[in-house]
Amino acid sequence: MTTSSDQMSEPSGADESFRPHTSHWGVFSARMQDGRLEVRPHPGDPDPNEIIQNFPAALRHRARIAQPMVRRGWLERGPGPDDRRGRDEYLPMSWSAVLDLLGGELARIRDNHGPGAIFGGSYGWASAGRFHHAQSQIHRFLNTSVGGYVRSVNSYSSGASSVLVPHVIGDYEDLVKRNVSWEQIAAHSEIVLAFGGMALKNSMVAGGSISKHVERGAMDRARARGCQFVLVGPLRGDLPEEAGAEWVSSNPGSDTALMMALVHTLVVNGLHDRGFLERCTIGWPIFERYLLGETDGQPKDAAWAAAITGVPADAITALAKRLHGQRALIVVAHALQRAEHGEQPVWMGMVLAAALGQIGLPGGGYGYGLGAIAYYGRRYNAVPVPTFSQGRNGVSDFIPVARIADMLLNPGTSYRYNGQTRTYPEIKLVYWAGGNPFHHHQDLNRLRQAFAWLDTLVVHELAWTATARHADIVLPCTMTLEREDIGGSSNDPLLVPMQPVVEPYGEARDDYAIFADLAERLGTRQAFTEGRSVRQWLEHLYEPTRVELAAQGLPAPSFQEFWAGEGFELPQLPDDGGRLRKFREDPAGHPLPTPTGKLEIYSETIASFGEADCPGHPTWLGPTNVPDKASPYVLVANQPRTRLHSQFDFGGHSSEAKHRGREVASMHPADAAARGIADGDIVRISNERGACLAGLRVTDGIRQGVIQLPTGAWYDPADPTEDKSLWVHGNPNVLTRDVGTSALAQGCTGQLTTVQVERFDGNLPPIQAYDPPARQVVPA
Repeated sequence: MTTSSDQMSEPSGADESFRPHTSHWGVFSARMQDGRLEVRPHPGDPDPNEIIQNFPAALRHRARIAQPMVRRGWLERGPGPDDRRGRDEYLPMSWSAVLDLLGGELARIRDNHGPGAIFGGSYGWASAGRFHHAQSQIHRFLNTSVGGYVRSVNSYSSGASSVLVPHVIGDYEDLVKRNVSWEQIAAHSEIVLAFGGMALKNSMVAGGSISKHVERGAMDRARARGCQFVLVGPLRGDLPEEAGAEWVSSNPGSDTALMMALVHTLVVNGLHDRGFLERCTIGWPIFERYLLGETDGQPKDAAWAAAITGVPADAITALAKRLHGQRALIVVAHALQRAEHGEQPVWMGMVLAAALGQIGLPGGGYGYGLGAIAYYGRRYNAVPVPTFSQGRNGVSDFIPVARIADMLLNPGTSYRYNGQTRTYPEIKLVYWAGGNPFHHHQDLNRLRQAFAWLDTLVVHELAWTATARHADIVLPCTMTLEREDIGGSSNDPLLVPMQPVVEPYGEARDDYAIFADLAERLGTRQAFTEGRSVRQWLEHLYEPTRVELAAQGLPAPSFQEFWAGEGFELPQLPDDGGRLRKFREDPAGHPLPTPTGKLEIYSETIASFGEADCPGHPTWLGPTNVPDKASPYVLVANQPRTRLHSQFDFGGHSSEAKHRGREVASMHPADAAARGIADGDIVRISNERGACLAGLRVTDGIRQGVIQLPTGAWYDPADPTEDKSLWVHGNPNVLTRDVGTSALAQGCTGQLTTVQVERFDGNLPPIQAYDPPARQVVPA
């Protein structure tokens, strides 16, 4: 049997030399020294990410799960709906007993209801480790051992754009990964207009491994060459100081209107590229009539947009004229489409870039999502990186990922998605390994209600996240530093031997070891493991990379040579602008993978769906959630700076940034003064869905009428027995709305909502987010 400890084939005691490793935040090395973990960034990284400093405090934190645990109510009453999830006690159990119990429950669901009654969770980022990727592990297990599972599609980060883009631009990967690069920006861009910015806190992390953080340096070089950066949005900090950006402070959610006014200005002044629009797009005449107000009586001019955006009309017209005649890059952040009608700014950003005639030019055109994540805007590797096969899923059913609460609360009901009318399945068991829906999801009180309707919730987790606290069976898994793996990414050249640094915490096991033993109880161990240990899998997964290197006449180290070293760089493909550049150069010879082969300003396919909230061309659809007397402020719930999502919220780097233990919100001085709030106060942020506490930072780097609170502070209700208890730690997703972007994509709308803000003068509740919910044996 392969267990976590089997992987520790090399000594890992104290006072060792540093060992190579990698993470979402960067390649690094680590060692245990005098009982403490030390980490240091890769020496070749020009701008290391300090998030790696969360590791030392997190490694042996009290929030770690030391042994298998089972919820008392589930153990005593058996499977079934239970509103005590999230507020119950847990009992420890041996690995043998808990796997017997879980194996029996999986067999019951499979035999009585079929694999279509199982939802395979594990929504989350691709792992930096190519083998110990929780998504691949759980999906392979469910496919080989149960017959499949109901899956999710798309992501919380790009749920609207990933559905829209194939209809109107083509392959999503072509747009974000094989298009405009940071190298091109540094060398060619003359003006970068960034709607929502390109915040380094986002681009410093990757869905996989990242060895060099190049974004800051690229913007610095571009600016030194004379490139102008213009930031549109409510937060000044969404571009770094190195960009020297001009800040166009605008109302949240108004970007589509501003883009339309820019295009309107270009058109009425004859500054749009008619040749490009005729040669490379479809539907421009239809959209132009809408733009000029011929179809609805409202020209989308600067005066119209000024009332919506809060940007003066003369500033809008001046910006449009600056864009003309320059190598212009239009960037639209993920954040814009994480809101009501989120498809519209993504679509309209393409139209603006097309009207300028810039798409396909080096450093110009449309950089959707650029700066949202570290592997956007980089070259692809020229050889394959190791990949763990998930097998074949025998269940065809799926849901858009952000509709999980709808699915659990409304089985059997219909919904619209991408032109289809689909039906939510009836899920009996959710199996989650990797990811934390209590970070990603919105209206968390509603999510709690949804989980209460399950028969069984199973979670693999290394710490007591909110998802673990709502689970019936909690299986402790290892942290990356406690296991061996191969680190890499298809967009980063460095392949890294991820060597273990310390023994697993308590009784924690790798996901692979847990699933292998569970598969044995279901009679499918051989199908899942193929008879391989972890080390044998690593050697097997490495081999295609070595073979391809040798085939190209390049150095191809053996696995043993690779494992004994610090890693090596893979060859990468040229930075040639990808499909969009080929299309620009020869639209007929290199058509895009859209229905017409062109950029679709008007989409007959989308129009045929008949969705009022996503018509056939970009349309201004005003928000329905607007400030009022009860909730006068717009809350921007964006990504945190000191951690990736909610990962290691208890780490040192994350904890140091909190105020009196709470997450920190930002507010304009005029708004704070009007509410009688001062810098450093604790505030209560609330609306009809719930309330949370946060520390307050008063700053002029935020637009008036807006409050910003990053996501990721762990679940911490003052009283878990209350349905809408005050959440004391600062999690904005207790406030955000659980509704889809539109019937087209059903994406997440968690970026914006409306709230009330007031100073909190009561007794400050303690932070209990990291305290285990039940007594467990904690290793010395």
